[in-house]
Amino acid sequence: MARGRPLPPLELRDEDRKILEGYTRRRKTAQQLALRARMVLRAAAGESNMSIAHALDTTRETVGRWRQRFVERGLDGLHDEPRPGAPRTVSDTKVEEIVTRTLEETPENATHWSTREMARRVGVSSATVRRVWQAFGLQPHRSESFQLSNDPLLVEKVRDVVGLYLNPPEHAAVLCVDEKSQIQALDRKQPILPMLPGRPERRTHDYRRHGTTTLFAALEVATGKVIGSLHRQHRSIEFKKFLRRIDGEVPAELDVHLILDNYAAHKTPEIQRWLARHPRFHFHFTPTYSSWLNQVERWFALLTDKQIKRGAHESVVQLERAIRQFIERANRNPQPFTWTKSADDILKSIRRFCERTATAHGVAPNCVETSESGH
Repeated sequence: MARGRPLPPLELRDEDRKILEGYTRRRKTAQQLALRARMVLRAAAGESNMSIAHALDTTRETVGRWRQRFVERGLDGLHDEPRPGAPRTVSDTKVEEIVTRTLEETPENATHWSTREMARRVGVSSATVRRVWQAFGLQPHRSESFQLSNDPLLVEKVRDVVGLYLNPPEHAAVLCVDEKSQIQALDRKQPILPMLPGRPERRTHDYRRHGTTTLFAALEVATGKVIGSLHRQHRSIEFKKFLRRIDGEVPAELDVHLILDNYAAHKTPEIQRWLARHPRFHFHFTPTYSSWLNQVERWFALLTDKQIKRGAHESVVQLERAIRQFIERANRNPQPFTWTKSADDILKSIRRFCERTATAHGVAPNCVETSESGH
């Protein structure tokens, strides 16, 4: 059997190995440098480029490039090439200090660093701090929220829902269902000033409340068409009415698979009795804290951005009319969302995030297993 080109020999000095292992163990090492260090360590252990690429979730070409760079230039080869232009005036030591302080410390009088505060602490200009942060992708002023699912059936539910997206059953309709509750009919206390050249639309910060409504929506995965129903309350009674609406709009010869969350109104005895009388309906629940798995949430975001967020409505009736018109216009030319990630990819991402979170807090990771068979 034909073999590829022989791999260049890679031998590590004890000093180099110690530095590379330090890159991989230190929690605040730049992720790109830590990844390259892992590639070199595995290569020195005799692993092939393909094996390393598979283990580290990268490409064989990437592994080959950094293996060759290390063979030719040693540790210096693992750093990015210098860019053309004037010589640098800030030493690597200063850059490392900026990055290390940003990641591992906070200023005494604030929760996060500003460019001016960091510049005073390190002894460089604020423009230099800004360039270093941009180069390393650091944004101290930003903070994002997250919620890891604690659902004991996380793996099974992810595989079930993603399976419906990527391999839907024949002779069936797959719909993503959810409720957008407490949609407020808000009207500004003064007239909105329209946009002018060089000036954005302007509105007062205060508003009048005119009540709320709840939108029940079902997004058909295959076509992007939306079935919507508006109610003033958010109970199992209204949800059962919406199920009857879906039952009337989906052709009778098709099974109906609904992807929905674990809200209590979806599981009441009354809903269970309704399902028993309508055996073509099948519920598929998303894991807890995993609304991102339900495609109708993405459609709700479009509704909010394009109709609700900047709308002014003098009554709930006017708000509901605007929502119905939005659904009607969207259904004239529906555009389905394209789901691309497999269940394995999602579970691997969750596992990596869980491990990073646990490591950052110095605890042993206890993450989901992703190796079970099935897709």
